[in-house]
Amino acid sequence: MVKSALVRQVEQRLREHDVRFTQGRRAVVDALSRAPGPRSAAELSDQLSPAVPLSSIYRTLAVLEEVGVLAPHLGAKGLTRFELAEWLTGHHHHLVCIDCGSVADVDIPAGQEERVRSLVTQIAEHASFAATDHTLEIEGRCSRCA
Repeated sequence: MVKSALVRQVEQRLREHDVRFTQGRRAVVDALSRAPGPRSAAELSDQLSPAVPLSSIYRTLAVLEEVGVLAPHLGAKGLTRFELAEWLTGHHHHLVCIDCGSVADVDIPAGQEERVRSLVTQIAEHASFAATDHTLEIEGRCSRCA
């Protein structure tokens, strides 16, 4: 079986933190690598149950976040969704549906991304803040809810 570069990178990160890459952790990483955007524990459970119990999913999300493999996204009504960290997947932004709560990844063309970076820098400088990175979440209604 050939391992993907992403799996090798996750294995390396976990090894650096003395954390085992269990079957449950592999299942969560695999599910998130195929997801079109961040997913909650409940959404992952719907996909992975009964092979990975919900309690294991919660523990896995906490461990993977702690070692920097996952990035949390705090959403409406306190719901946290997770996705693979940008060092694994690349920089992107999100479209968030205000009705159903779905979150989808969106990549923007390089020229537009450069304008976003410039705007972030200007806003930060205006507030005497040293910006190191940014995320952009665009709220609206998805095609199902529109």
